[in-house]
Amino acid sequence: MVLEIQKSSNEVLIDSLIDEAKNSLAYFFDHFDTASMSGLMDHLLLHDSTLFLTGVGKSGIIAKKIAMTLSASGTRALFLSPMDALHGDLGFVQEDATVLLFSKSGESDELISLCPALRNKKAYLIAVVSNEKNRLSKACDMQIVLPVLRELCPFNMVPTTSTLVQLLFGELLTGALMRAKKVTLEEFATNHPAGRIGKRLTFRVRDVMVQGDAIPFAHGSEVLINALSEFSSKKCGCLVIVGSEKKLVGIFTDGDLRRSLQKYGAQVLHKKLDELMTANPRSIDSKTLAWDAMKMMEADQKRPVAILPVVDEGKVVGLLKMHDIVQSGI
Repeated sequence: MVLEIQKSSNEVLIDSLIDEAKNSLAYFFDHFDTASMSGLMDHLLLHDSTLFLTGVGKSGIIAKKIAMTLSASGTRALFLSPMDALHGDLGFVQEDATVLLFSKSGESDELISLCPALRNKKAYLIAVVSNEKNRLSKACDMQIVLPVLRELCPFNMVPTTSTLVQLLFGELLTGALMRAKKVTLEEFATNHPAGRIGKRLTFRVRDVMVQGDAIPFAHGSEVLINALSEFSSKKCGCLVIVGSEKKLVGIFTDGDLRRSLQKYGAQVLHKKLDELMTANPRSIDSKTLAWDAMKMMEADQKRPVAILPVVDEGKVVGLLKMHDIVQSGI
């Protein structure tokens, strides 16, 4: 006999809200006028000036978030507080600037009062609203309507779905502008010099590799017993075997040592390194992003690479250790 597990009242409520949220998002996608957004894109790409975003209350918070995302992704954008703008911050707004005004109803008195002052600055005004007929749109040059089926609030009043679609609109605008402007990874990286994003986009192998006297070098003609001091003291878990002018020949790792001991026993100490090493090992150049290097080292889950010689123009210049990449915070 199979017993049916009854859902709690809270689970039933949450399931119902999730279905409602799905329907609301589907409604937005089904009814959003992409032609109006295309017109906005055309305008922004043609007028390469700072984009200002403003709004009141929850819409203002969303406008501020979108402005920050746009700025981080290659579009000059600033949030403009309506009240502060009316008390001096309009000085930031240059002639022919573009201003996005966010308001669900389009009836925010603060934004409507701001429009004449923005027009005096010869700014181009775009209302981003969810109500097609409103006073704000009449005071603007363009209208973007974000369709909202209803709020998740039981009274259909608290901004929930409406702020979600405003945020979604901002993400779509950001992605579209990045693609249209062909923003490169290098350009994106210049705006993110700190934090994990910054490190992944700016840290290169040369920034984290072992280099100089810290590299455990050895020659293939050396016997293992004479190279053990270098192997142990440099604490890299390997010896980088090089030829003339530090050309990479092979690598001798902890794993090679274990396998050699199993095969030769104590006699391994008198074997030459070129008999024990892994010849023609993989290597990497110093200009590669450390994040890409880490992904490459982890690509084969059955045989992950913990150490990579760093070779520039045929010469060993460093040693990259997985441990050091992880320690860097990438």
